[in-house]
Amino acid sequence: MQFEDIDSPLKLKKLEENQLPDYAVWLREFLIGKIAELGGHFAANLGVVELTIALHYVYNAPEDKIIWDVGHQSYAHKILTKRKSLFDSLRKLDGISGFPKMSESEYDAFGTAHSSTSISAALGYAQAAKLLKLNRQHIAVIGDGAMSAGQAFEALNNAGISDTNITVILNDNHIGIDPSQGALGEYLDQLDYKSDNLFTDFGFQYFGPIDGHQLPQLLEVFKRSKDITGPKVIHVRTIKGKGYAPAEAEQTKWHSTSKFDKLSGKGIESSDNHIKYQDIFGKTLLELAEKDTKVVAVTPAMVSGSSLNFMQDKFPDRVFDVGIAEQHALTFSAGLAASGLKTFCCIYSTFLQRAYDQLIHDIALQNLPVIFAVDRAGLVGEDGPTHHGVFDLAFLQTVPNLTILSPSNQLELRNAIYFAYQHINGPIVIRYPRGKSSEPYIASEIQTESIPKAKLVHKGQSNTVILSIGTILEEALKAAEKTDVSVVDLRFAKPIDETFIKDVFNTYQNVLTLEEAQVLGGIGSHIAQLAFENKFKGTLKQLGIKDEFVQHGTIAELRKIQGIDAESLVKVINSQF
Repeated sequence: MQFEDIDSPLKLKKLEENQLPDYAVWLREFLIGKIAELGGHFAANLGVVELTIALHYVYNAPEDKIIWDVGHQSYAHKILTKRKSLFDSLRKLDGISGFPKMSESEYDAFGTAHSSTSISAALGYAQAAKLLKLNRQHIAVIGDGAMSAGQAFEALNNAGISDTNITVILNDNHIGIDPSQGALGEYLDQLDYKSDNLFTDFGFQYFGPIDGHQLPQLLEVFKRSKDITGPKVIHVRTIKGKGYAPAEAEQTKWHSTSKFDKLSGKGIESSDNHIKYQDIFGKTLLELAEKDTKVVAVTPAMVSGSSLNFMQDKFPDRVFDVGIAEQHALTFSAGLAASGLKTFCCIYSTFLQRAYDQLIHDIALQNLPVIFAVDRAGLVGEDGPTHHGVFDLAFLQTVPNLTILSPSNQLELRNAIYFAYQHINGPIVIRYPRGKSSEPYIASEIQTESIPKAKLVHKGQSNTVILSIGTILEEALKAAEKTDVSVVDLRFAKPIDETFIKDVFNTYQNVLTLEEAQVLGGIGSHIAQLAFENKFKGTLKQLGIKDEFVQHGTIAELRKIQGIDAESLVKVINSQF
């Protein structure tokens, strides 16, 4: 059989064991070539090639349940589970997802894209198998970075006394996106095959450590453990980026990549001098840190993703990477803020969802002055529904004591950061998107003494106005060029500028609210409530993300599908007002 013909576990099993190392070489080269063409998660996928082959060679998916934690390491799994012919559609609109997805394949036993859920899900499957008297295996593949999170330990605690047929494969490579933080990594370095350890104390049988790139060792331990009952941990050591020298050398840089030339490793997409919003935040925060020794930053394993590397390089003792532990990150930030430090908690919108109780109970209830830098707010594109930051406006504005700013461009973002720093007397949220500013970076003068809560940014002659929040303002301004509407940048989501909104109701007959966030419970809902209270007699229409999970695609494609791009706005204005 030709290696390129293998696209299912059944075909893989037709190979002789001594052919598998050669197939691993072929599969790794296939991945390198395809991701060079398509972009996507790179280094993590190269690190689990042999592990993936061994899993599908020994176990019998989909009857046996293989669950990939986070899932950015699942590309080889997809190729081996009847999606090789679809791989060119990876992360494209209507194509296959970059993460495991239950609705996409019976081989994806559980949808994953946030970390540390695999053991819990596998244990649920395993307990169900006991009750239903099913004879199957249950395998959770989790990295050492994801293992540091609280939910993983909650699941270990439960699974260790469960007497279930669950196998936890600990993929130990010392790195998530950035190098793994905390004492667990040092502990794992000390483990050997015969020692009693944390996992045996939890009630697991322990196998390892094993070289995760040696197929004979992997096959042997999988076959042996498969026939042993009870909870098991198989400790596998791998190298993230294995087989591609640039990725092995710079694992953080190559965690995820756009299109590149596979021979040189250089990106091939057009470059410009525009700056990512995360870098605007990082550079501005460094300015503050240079002026004030009380400025500190906290992040749950997103130093590079949040561009805290600018501050970390100069002030390493004032940047705290707490690992994949969002709940801890917030309460730890609360303690820092309660001690009088100017605390920035830097977290993605979808990761903030994982710490909602800590936001309410530990910070907002006590009115502690934590500044939240909420990155990846709004649509994020190809990472899809697990990473779109479209819920935060709805779930944040219901929390008392919060101030919420949603800047519309790089100058507004810099102003917002300085404003929060200077005026904080309770928790403040600054939300900003993935992607780049529409203009080159300018270390602009900060204007923070008198920031109006909302402002008219374009004056039209018609009786229609668009009330926009965040960087979706760019679509509103494009629409205004083709119509005669006015455009308002709300800037503050909370407290919303009620005086300004009342003036809008008195001035305009038609009001259109626009947000790159869930329309249910969002800013439009708040303005609709104000319209009712103020007996607004005109027409009010709310535009935002529909009551659905948005799939993956480019941001431009997704905005059009959701009806919040400039062209859609023009159609609404011309047809309904």
